[in-house]
Amino acid sequence: MPFAQLKDRALVSVSGPDAEHFLQNILTTDLDMLKPGEAKPGALLSPQGKILFDFLISRAGDNGFQLECRADIVDDFVRRLMLYRLRAKADIAKHDQVLVTVAWGEDSTASHFDSIGADSRALADLRFRDVAVRRAYGGEAKDSGDPGAWLALRIGHGIAESGSDYQLGDAFPHDVLLDETGGVGFKKGCYIGQEVVSRMQHRGTARRRVLIASADRPLPAAGTELTVAGRPVGALGSAGGRNGLSIARIDRVKAAVDAGETIMAGDVPVTLAIPAWAKFSLPQDAISTEEA
Repeated sequence: MPFAQLKDRALVSVSGPDAEHFLQNILTTDLDMLKPGEAKPGALLSPQGKILFDFLISRAGDNGFQLECRADIVDDFVRRLMLYRLRAKADIAKHDQVLVTVAWGEDSTASHFDSIGADSRALADLRFRDVAVRRAYGGEAKDSGDPGAWLALRIGHGIAESGSDYQLGDAFPHDVLLDETGGVGFKKGCYIGQEVVSRMQHRGTARRRVLIASADRPLPAAGTELTVAGRPVGALGSAGGRNGLSIARIDRVKAAVDAGETIMAGDVPVTLAIPAWAKFSLPQDAISTEEA
């Protein structure tokens, strides 16, 4: 059973009688659809619809939630939640020394989580559609497992995360596939940035998307620009050897494919592919240049 321990994560707990109502009104995730035992992706957006904070959210008891995020952004995340809380009866607290263990595959994960003292009530990471991935919080850092295999799993399934694949404040939810991984509730009420996100959804104007990059030799570092005949089409994110993630303009990728032009990551030719589970496709016609 492959697993990895992630030491760069933190938890924010939000609890109290108004916790769900408070979070439902500001986050992209539809909490009405969040079941116990699930960890769903989500984001807190700017009014312009850009991702300010990304996280995985799960239920913790009857009136509580836990939001897992990067440890280096947890203080700013808590401050922003406090800003929006106003008079809501919700307690917000950070837990910045929590070990996160992820395990994947068909085998039972409970025995491993028990062995390190983590909560064996593992959460299903719902970002992954065609492989079972579980997350557990707490325990001891006895064995880091195989972080390289975890990176390869993320890359192979097109699961982007901020910091390594995109910068906060620079991406819309559609850019990083939150619209397809359950991170955006399109049937819920208003939340911060909802108007922009809904307009992109209904008009079909999402142009940047996560694509899986592959090459016949090791890929360059994250942040390397993807170009076609010197014209930018996107940028690399996480890379592990000859495979990596990218966020690219799918209209420009389609034009390059149709013209038989080579997409380059620095001096390395690459092939870009849509994650197998994703529902979006390369556009058949030119996408409007109007900004969403």
